[in-house]
Amino acid sequence: MKDVEISSPVSFPVHVARLPQKGLPVVFEADEKQRAALAEAHGLDAVERFRIELLVTAWKRNGVRVEGRVEADIVQTCVVTLDPVRNHISEEVSGLFLPQDSKLARLGFETGGEILLDAEGPDSPELFSGDTVDVGAFAEEFFGLGIDPYPRKSGVSLQAAADDESDEPVEGELQRKLRSLLDKS
Repeated sequence: MKDVEISSPVSFPVHVARLPQKGLPVVFEADEKQRAALAEAHGLDAVERFRIELLVTAWKRNGVRVEGRVEADIVQTCVVTLDPVRNHISEEVSGLFLPQDSKLARLGFETGGEILLDAEGPDSPELFSGDTVDVGAFAEEFFGLGIDPYPRKSGVSLQAAADDESDEPVEGELQRKLRSLLDKS
């Protein structure tokens, strides 16, 4: 069975076999179709703007360093009022990529030794196969981290919304029908 690779709506593969000495600048602005796919993939009302500015440079012998920034303007639903909320995302993008067959990639897990991770330190390198790295998909990961999971309109609190509601529960049509059946018995 083949592995199914999920493609990013903002996929931007960069050929990394021969990178310029000063690095390869990548500037990418998502079009309307890509922004709509991003919104759907991340559960957003809309993505009004999505832009990445990255520098892809060679690292060590055959690794790749990707650094830059992802900027986006999104529309989400307020968790209290259900009104639309506009948010701006500005996340720093930074990471290392190593080829799957790289000696550096195999060192940690195949030696049977301990691997120490620092929560505040840099992430471990990601692996890639072939001669391309999808920097768009990589930047999308940082975009996803920048999304507020519980967006609220400014000045709105959960307590204020609870105070506005009456103490009596609202009875729907189904509850009324069930109550009438219980009353008949």
